[in-house]
Amino acid sequence: MLLNKFEELKNTLQDSIFTWDYFTDFEKVKLNVKKVEIELNILNYLIGKEDIEKEFIDLVNKYPQTRKALPLLIAVRKDKLKDMPIITDIDSLIPENKQYIFFDEFNETTEKELLIFFKESRLKDILENKYIKNLVDYCFGVEVGFDTNARKNRTGTLMENIVSKFLEEFCLENTNFSYIEQATQKRIKEQFNYEIDIDKNSRRFDFGLHNKNNNKLYLIEVNYYSGGGSKLKATAGEYQYLGDFIKKQNIDFIWITDGMGWMTALNPLEETFNHNDYVINLDMLKNGFLNKIT
Repeated sequence: MLLNKFEELKNTLQDSIFTWDYFTDFEKVKLNVKKVEIELNILNYLIGKEDIEKEFIDLVNKYPQTRKALPLLIAVRKDKLKDMPIITDIDSLIPENKQYIFFDEFNETTEKELLIFFKESRLKDILENKYIKNLVDYCFGVEVGFDTNARKNRTGTLMENIVSKFLEEFCLENTNFSYIEQATQKRIKEQFNYEIDIDKNSRRFDFGLHNKNNNKLYLIEVNYYSGGGSKLKATAGEYQYLGDFIKKQNIDFIWITDGMGWMTALNPLEETFNHNDYVINLDMLKNGFLNKIT
């Protein structure tokens, strides 16, 4: 252990790594809405119509491509909806009372099924009574809502981007080093001509760092936890196991983790800090940790 003061790690945990891009990926939102913008504008015709059930069926029959936009109106992806049988009789909960509805412009969905969806989903009421003024704007909001579910993944991406920046600068200053992102067994062999054993076929390290002068390989995992939870204890244990597995191959394992969430799980973090060779945070990385191990 090059750095033997756990207090240094604990006292320099970052309370945020978030940028404005973390909140909403508006480019993705715009792209998803654009995919069905024409269909949504066609469906705008239904807003405020009196004989709306007939108008709905006539419109969908005339423009069958509008079917692909219908699931978005109830905030669900069409590929998800087809795997979600809808219970029509909650008292019985038997297969005969479940319906599958598919929304594809080439699907033979019956008029009866379309009307069931239109009425039971409450879309009929929403459109008939003009609770929505414009379906394109409405679906833009739906897509923003969808995008909030991706924030967890974006946290990991932000952390990887930060670490990648440090690795890039380090390799520019130390030309005997090179690194790769998403380091699979195959990529490590291709880029560094280095054979590694993996504990599972899906194993992919966030980074691989290689010193060509002595053929030394470092495998790096990174994560950030803004909030606590039971998962943190399991995560710390997982990286103890992974560190042991990698070390047996004469490969150094570096775990870069950060976030105030660790303040709720300091004991398991300290156990892994004392067990593994290299457990650091971003502040340690910024202050030249990589130079100390090479």
